Amino acid sequence: GDARVRSQTGVLSERRGSYPFIDFRLLNNTTLSGEIGTKKKVKRLLSFQRYFHASRLLRGIVPQASLYLLDEDYLGQARHMLSKVGMWDFDIFLFDRLTNGNSLVTLLCHLFNVHGLIHHFQLDMVTLHRFLVMVQEDYHSQNPYHNAVHAADVTQAMHCYLREPKLANFLTPSDIMLGLLAAAAHDVDHPGVNQPFLIKTKHHLASLYQNVSVLENHHWRSTIGMLRESRLLAHLPKEVTQDIEQQLGSLILATDINRQNEFLIRLKSHLDNQDLRLEDAQDRHFMLQIALKCADICNPCRLWDLSRQWSERVCEEFYRQGDLEQKFELEISPLCNQQKDTIPSIQIGFMTYIVEPLFERWAQFTGDTPLSANMLNHLRRNKAKWRSLLHKQHSSSRSNDHSGQLTGSQEQTLNEEETP
Repeated sequence: GDARVRSQTGVLSERRGSYPFIDFRLLNNTTLSGEIGTKKKVKRLLSFQRYFHASRLLRGIVPQASLYLLDEDYLGQARHMLSKVGMWDFDIFLFDRLTNGNSLVTLLCHLFNVHGLIHHFQLDMVTLHRFLVMVQEDYHSQNPYHNAVHAADVTQAMHCYLREPKLANFLTPSDIMLGLLAAAAHDVDHPGVNQPFLIKTKHHLASLYQNVSVLENHHWRSTIGMLRESRLLAHLPKEVTQDIEQQLGSLILATDINRQNEFLIRLKSHLDNQDLRLEDAQDRHFMLQIALKCADICNPCRLWDLSRQWSERVCEEFYRQGDLEQKFELEISPLCNQQKDTIPSIQIGFMTYIVEPLFERWAQFTGDTPLSANMLNHLRRNKAKWRSLLHKQHSSSRSNDHSGQLTGSQEQTLNEEETP
């Protein structure tokens, strides 16, 4: 049935646990769905007990007294990293290890405190913590790319963008909270496959959202469900919570890559006409949408070592989908054929047609700040390195190496070419 829940606000949310993990046995046998769904619901019911009573880390930095459970060396390193959370070279993979896999919860607790959101909105710390645990838990760690570490990485990037002077001078506490929440939850419960896959396998989410922004709608409605379940904002006036839910949807839906041109055309028009008025809430919200879009695809603008890891992860997720499509005799989706679509070729195309146009406009908006200049420099260097690797791959293709993975000699060459 319809797993959505309608409140008095009229905005539909989704119950947590309404949708099981994508288990591809279901393509051949639907009798397992009840069993799988039941197991996930049991997991959800036990989650709070598991985190608050069994976890050695207590899932984050709240309350402070619980941190003695962490090794002091790891704790000290994690705190040191948080002191530099606004730096673009922030290593989210290292931070995730130092926080024992709790990068998203730990980061958000810190950022809510740094931005004064806890005090401004009179948030209950335990309730905030519970909500963030729900968000982190509803990401699938099995996904190589669309997991809680990606959400934490996007959130850290969003924090950097919110500090850009052109934007920061006009942002309200509501804008900041919306930006951070949307970044943290923008891919929650991502199944590890794309929208075309859900459509061609007639997945219930595709039917529910009529094949339009299927995943983004699911991320948004799931987020609303968690906000209501946790009662994080229950103490705020009804009209405030309604507005927050609607704006969260507008932000998360903007990450649909199919709407890329729509946003680019609108941004170009604003910049060319110089008619952005950030005193206007509508224009601020539009720039928050652009900031979130940038944060979501900023991996090519990171340091090479970080960028390469993300590239390999997202391509691994693509290849897994392609393997499933081949297994079930479905047409293999673009970029998902490991035998034809190499990591360098995928990344070069992604940077050329998606990333560069967006970040060049972002730099035009920010006024070529040090951060924007740094990101574009990394983008150009990384693209050049992928081109070099692609050239090496073509040269060695006669030896039947089409995997797109970096060989030892390629990695050594790349490190030798690394610029300071």
